[in-house]
Amino acid sequence: MKIIPAIDIMDGQVVRLVQGKPENKTVYSNNPGEIAKKWEKQGADMLHIVDLDATLKLGSNLELIQRIVKEISIPVQIAGGLRDENVISSTLDFADRVVIGTLAFKDRELVNKLGSKLGHKNLVISADHNNGNVVINGWTQKTKTNLVDAVQEFSNNGFTEFLITNVSRDGMLQGPDLENLALACKQNVNVIASGGISKPSDVSDVKQCNAYGVILGKALYEGKITIEEAKKLA
Repeated sequence: MKIIPAIDIMDGQVVRLVQGKPENKTVYSNNPGEIAKKWEKQGADMLHIVDLDATLKLGSNLELIQRIVKEISIPVQIAGGLRDENVISSTLDFADRVVIGTLAFKDRELVNKLGSKLGHKNLVISADHNNGNVVINGWTQKTKTNLVDAVQEFSNNGFTEFLITNVSRDGMLQGPDLENLALACKQNVNVIASGGISKPSDVSDVKQCNAYGVILGKALYEGKITIEEAKKLA
């Protein structure tokens, strides 16, 4: 199982939000590039870099992110506000994978086209959900789409890579949503679990669900788990 630290960027700073809410923001660093090198040095398998400004339609940190990617050697997946074909394509020029959330649920035809054009393994479908129901637009808009149904549909169209986040758990340090994670992992796809990791044993629990990877966020920044500890359990 891959250990994947998250680097969430807002206003050029490394931050963590609680349940995706900008008003519940904690700043951990003014130097995202330094943090990326730190996690790489500690043994991260991949980095998950999120442009929160783009997610919330407040701006873009893409140039900064591109500079960060050039300074490290481990794989990087980029997430946040990637809702345009040209932006997605140009981001793949420097990133290993891009994460598509809102666009995937608003324009299935375009996303299927992008999968064929850019490679399904390079596109990670982000199925953010609130207790099993998918949410979009920076977690602000509810849909009637069931998480497992969504994974099955995208899988049937050739997609194999998924990021599953229960938004009610994100930044709460209350443990991951193992029930919905297990259901998603049973669909014979690669699932990265995100949200709720609070202690080393949570990593073991996620592995038991047969997840492909796990995102370390607030727990890592708050010192409740280390990359070394997580790798031993993975």
